[in-house]
Amino acid sequence: MRDADRTLRALGLAEAPREHPLRYPGVWPRESGLLDGDLLRPLDRLVHEDRVPVLAVGSNASPGQLRHKMDRFGISSPLPMVRTRVTGVDVGVSAHVSRMGYVSASPVEAPGTVRELFVIWLDAEQLAVIDASEGVLLPDGNYDRVWLSSADVRIELPDGTALPGTHAYVNRHGVLHDGTRAPRGHPGQRPLLTELLLNSRALRELFGVSAEQFSARARADPALCARGTRVFAEERLVTASGLERHVRSRRTDSPGAGLSLPPPLT
Repeated sequence: MRDADRTLRALGLAEAPREHPLRYPGVWPRESGLLDGDLLRPLDRLVHEDRVPVLAVGSNASPGQLRHKMDRFGISSPLPMVRTRVTGVDVGVSAHVSRMGYVSASPVEAPGTVRELFVIWLDAEQLAVIDASEGVLLPDGNYDRVWLSSADVRIELPDGTALPGTHAYVNRHGVLHDGTRAPRGHPGQRPLLTELLLNSRALRELFGVSAEQFSARARADPALCARGTRVFAEERLVTASGLERHVRSRRTDSPGAGLSLPPPLT
C-alpha cells in the first residue's frame, strides 16, 4: 500500500473529537498500526518493552485525537497502537462534563465481559502528554492513571500473547449508572447527550435542549462544565467504576510474566 493510502484522511481517521465533539470517541482503526505523523503504518511487533502500555477506552484509541494531542506539544515520534482482546473491562460513561464539549468514556470493571480495545504504547514524552490531557497530575483533574494487572484484566494480543497488565485512566468522579446502580455503557456522544438532557431538567437549564447546544455551551464555559459535573452527583446518577481500588496500587510489572515494563511517570 502506498503512503498516500495510509494517511489518516485516506483511512477516515483524521478527525479529532476535540475539534468535533459530537463525534466522540472518534473513529478507531480496524486493526493494529503505527501512528507515524499523518500515516498509520503496519506494526513490526506487538510488544514494546521500552514503552508504557495504556488501555484506551475512548478517544485515546482515535489516531486523529492522538495526533491532535501530540501536535500541541510538537511531539512527532511514532506511536504503536495494538488492537487487543480485553476480558474484565467495559466502556462506561465518565461522571463529568469535559471542557472539550463532550461526556467522555471511562473503564469500568466487568468480570467476564470481552471487548476489542486498543492498547497504545507510549514513550516518556507521549505518556506525559496523555497524562496531562487526562488531568492526572492536577489535584482537581478528572482521571487517575492506574495499573491493572493480569490478575484482574486479561489483555490478549492478536498473536495470543497475554500482557502482564496495562495502565488505564480511571475517572475520579465515578461513572454514570444505568438506573440499577450498575455502570452504563457509552452509546456514542449524540445519543448520550440527548438522553441526559431528556431526563434532567437541571441539565437542560444549563446546557439547552439539544446535543448541539450542550456541546457548544460546554466548550464555551469551563465553570458550566463543573456545574454539570455537580448535577450528575446531585441527581444521584453516579456510581463507582469498580476500579477505584487500583488507584494506590501502581505496579509496573507482574512477577513471572516474562515482560519487564517501564515504571509509570508521576
